Amino acid sequence: MLKKLGLTTEKRDQMIDVTPQVQSFITETGMREGAVIVYCPHTTAGITINENADPDVKRDMLRRFDEIYPWHHELDRHMEGNTAAHMKASTVGSSQIVIVSDGSLVLGTWQGIYFCEFDGPRNRTFYVKRL
Repeated sequence: MLKKLGLTTEKRDQMIDVTPQVQSFITETGMREGAVIVYCPHTTAGITINENADPDVKRDMLRRFDEIYPWHHELDRHMEGNTAAHMKASTVGSSQIVIVSDGSLVLGTWQGIYFCEFDGPRNRTFYVKRL
């Protein structure tokens, strides 16, 4: 089973916790055991798993991505001007696989699943699929 989910980002760089939507998919489908893949079909956004307890982690990550991949660089040639967004998305990756046990995501105490926007604001989609 595959589910397409939508979201609207509000900033150029943003990390949105999508853990509740993924867990809802598991509950809706009656899945008890296995795994799910969470996939982002965009070249300037991605999916990661990281801490969801302290909001400073998200802020620090986005700041450090900007330090590593500055938005403007004199040698960038991509005509859309968003090379940094492509670099950030490639670094984060387009998908994550998460184990499901007893009907719940198997995540660490402080972990959440994040949709990472690097070229917003935009209307975006991501997919969740049972494996």
